[in-house]
Amino acid sequence: MTDHADTPPPSQSPIDPELLAVAQEVFDLARRGDAAMLAAVIEKGVPPNLRNDKGDSLVMLASYHGHADAVRTLLERGADPDLRNDNGQTPIAGAAFKGFDKVIETLLAHGADVEGASPDGRTALMVAAMFNRTAIMELLIARGANPKARDANGVTPAAAAARMGAADAESRLKELGS
Repeated sequence: MTDHADTPPPSQSPIDPELLAVAQEVFDLARRGDAAMLAAVIEKGVPPNLRNDKGDSLVMLASYHGHADAVRTLLERGADPDLRNDNGQTPIAGAAFKGFDKVIETLLAHGADVEGASPDGRTALMVAAMFNRTAIMELLIARGANPKARDANGVTPAAAAARMGAADAESRLKELGS
């Protein structure tokens, strides 16, 4: 009988460095927005919801870096538009933070939750308000975002804007009665 006490269970086995290198290249494709190569690797079997060590999905990486075509390619191949990273952030919130309206439009067109809040209750609208991204606020509100939503601490988008000194966002939200 062989003793396997020194053999780690499969979940703790070291990952092949070559496999890690391939995965890193796939994540880089998303960061660069290489839609054609992303389509090719997914068609070869890479899971469309592949996530890195921080829980960032390919959609999250493409969204955060402003690549609407790559986001569309991933979503058309089964990626989840609402897959949160390890911090509970959604791709739509990442795009709102960075100011990428075309990415937000793409995510929403493929079923992203306009109100998908992080664990602390912060929505993409709140993120847009905090960084004075009024055009993105308008887009999100037009698509159903609640300007009166409150995060876990009771903070509304208008209050979040005020805290960050985002005067245009605060003013616009006050006009909407929030």
